[in-house]
Amino acid sequence: MKETGAVSGVSVAHSRATVDEIEAAGGDGVRATVSDLLARDGVEEAFALQTCNRSEAYVVTDRTVDGTVALESFAPDVRGGAVRRLDHEESLEHLMRVASGLESLVLGEDQIIGQLREAHEESKSAGGIGPVLKDAVTKALHVGERARNETSINEGVVSLGSAAVRLAATEIDLTDGSAVVIGAGQMGMLAARTLDDTAVSEIVVANRTVPNAEFVAEEVDTPAEAVPLADLRAVLPDADLVIAATGSPDPVVGPDHLADADRLVCIDIAQPRDVDPAAADRPGVTLYDIDALEDVTRRTRESREEEARRVESIIDEELDRILQAYKRKRADDAISAMYAGADRVKAREVDRAVSKLEAQGGLTDDQRETVADMADALVGQLLAAPTRSLRDAAGEDDWETIRTALRLFDPEFDMPPKGPGGASDDAPANAPAGAPDSVAEELDD
Repeated sequence: MKETGAVSGVSVAHSRATVDEIEAAGGDGVRATVSDLLARDGVEEAFALQTCNRSEAYVVTDRTVDGTVALESFAPDVRGGAVRRLDHEESLEHLMRVASGLESLVLGEDQIIGQLREAHEESKSAGGIGPVLKDAVTKALHVGERARNETSINEGVVSLGSAAVRLAATEIDLTDGSAVVIGAGQMGMLAARTLDDTAVSEIVVANRTVPNAEFVAEEVDTPAEAVPLADLRAVLPDADLVIAATGSPDPVVGPDHLADADRLVCIDIAQPRDVDPAAADRPGVTLYDIDALEDVTRRTRESREEEARRVESIIDEELDRILQAYKRKRADDAISAMYAGADRVKAREVDRAVSKLEAQGGLTDDQRETVADMADALVGQLLAAPTRSLRDAAGEDDWETIRTALRLFDPEFDMPPKGPGGASDDAPANAPAGAPDSVAEELDD
């Protein structure tokens, strides 16, 4: 008898890992990752989640050691400190935290809900979603929705990038406008994503390393182009908004870059500065620096941290519910196995008893029913106490008792091996001499 599968998980995310490590862990895509995990020994279900800030995988196995071994293939080349391994309860809780936005780079951000749904569908298409992971992901999405409907975890702006876009919208009409994001790091990514939710018609991502700029450009639905920093002189004069967020020690935008600008809002969220303060002297150029944004983000971050505590209370409540359901399922599996095995023995022994009684002079229908009822009553009374014990064991996290019951009541336990000539060896090998091999034999005596 198999146990109800347990979840094992592994996470490579922004809180511990670099962008390159996250990409290395999830380089094959969700479907390929799920297919690979399903091919591993003991893996019954698999789910993968891959975004720019995290690469994660979850498997369901009957033995937790099989889950641990299977997930060793997920991020083999990523340093150990960047990898977080999760047991069953940790996996369930972590998925809820991810869905609610508590594990996001921007606390409470909404995009992760859609990403989690998409990952579920892709994993399902790859054959990875079964009853355990379906319950786990569905519960996580439910928690994510509750977090956003019952708290203000996603209200306001937290990142400097999103604050910059919000500030720009108060200065100019971004409808059909052109925006330039300078820098392809985390702040540049957040700025580009926030711009993607506005009415701008074009986003240009400029970066020293063009492939990194291309990566950011591919993350947005708005038409986007990646260019090197050397092209700034050509693209800035046509822009309506510039958000600068590189890690350069020296300014990358000077007054001469904006000589032909007409009406331009330039927001410098880099530290040290990306934009020479003298650029503000150019006609038509409005320049804001990081000091203009920090107060806005500080107030919103503090507010969201208060809401995060409310979200954690929701997670505690929902985690307890799913764990209780899981415990009941584990106990029910053992109880079902116990009754199924007992019913098979009962049916076999009733048939033998009735056959022998028939040979002694025949039975009426009422007598046959009496024998069957007696057998049912014996099974019910004998298994009542073990049933209570198994449910108590589940409630107390006594998995060893449940595992023992599952082994004792394996579906094959009451099917004796064949003896010489194909006859069944019904009596246990260690049975004392003269012991009856069935209830029917007792009736013969």
